[in-house]
Parts: sequence; C-alpha cells; structure tokens
Amino acid sequence: MDRTYPSAPVCAVGGIIFRGNQVLLVKRGQAPAEGKWSIPGGVVHLGETLEGAVQRELFEELQVFVHPVRIGKVLERIFRDSLGKILFHYVIIDYVCEILSGVVQPGSDAVAAGYFDIGLLESLDMTEGTAEIIREIFYGTRNPTNGAELG
Repeated sequence: MDRTYPSAPVCAVGGIIFRGNQVLLVKRGQAPAEGKWSIPGGVVHLGETLEGAVQRELFEELQVFVHPVRIGKVLERIFRDSLGKILFHYVIIDYVCEILSGVVQPGSDAVAAGYFDIGLLESLDMTEGTAEIIREIFYGTRNPTNGAELG
C-alpha cells in the first residue's frame, strides 16, 4: 500500500523511552515531518506483530534492542495536501519501552537522536501533538492519584 494518498489508513507503531525526567526522541529525515523531533517508530509490515514492529523500528532508528512494556497511547495522524486530499493517514500505537541493550545512535531515516527534558519539550521543533502525548503518558504513569494505586 502506498503511504502517500493511501486507500486506507496505514498502521504504525512508536516507542517511548523515558530516562528519569527525559524522553528519547529522533529527528525525522523523511516525510512526513522531515526535520522535526518525534517519537521513534514506523510502519507495521504485513504479518508482523505490533510488538515485533516496535522492536524492529527502534533497532533500525536507534540501534537499540527494546522491550515493549505496555501501550501508552493509540492515536491517528491525518495530513492533507493543499487541495484538501488526504496525503497521509496513520493509525499509531505508541508503546512505552525499556532499552535492553545497545547504544543510542541515529540510523535509517533518523538524522539525530537524543534525550530531552520533558519540561523543555516546547523549545523543540516537534511533530504536532507529540509533546502532549509524552507528558500525558509520563505523568499518567507516575501519578498516584490516577486511580491505579488507590486502596
């Protein structure tokens, strides 16, 4: 299936990795969102599991082996061209992951990678909505008043 002007939404995965109060991001080297900081990830291949896809994508983009811990968020991204036609349509499953091994370095379509303080995400040129997703997952998993730890 073509990613541009698709006949149906394209399924993709992302991997969110926290280190203290920081999150690991990649700078995109290709469309969509070329040149913007984003959650690492990509398209799920036919016959590939979602967890397998996030493991493959994070190895390709960051050269690290990860363990997907849980689903952090499911969302969609729709990009339209100047005539209003759908240029890209992704359904994205973002996993919270932990690094098992490897050293973070950009690979495949990432031109840079690094950890960034969650409180300073607004200073980055990020893909739309990414900072909000990261904060929602970060604070949601660390907030004892979210109901998960109430007795």
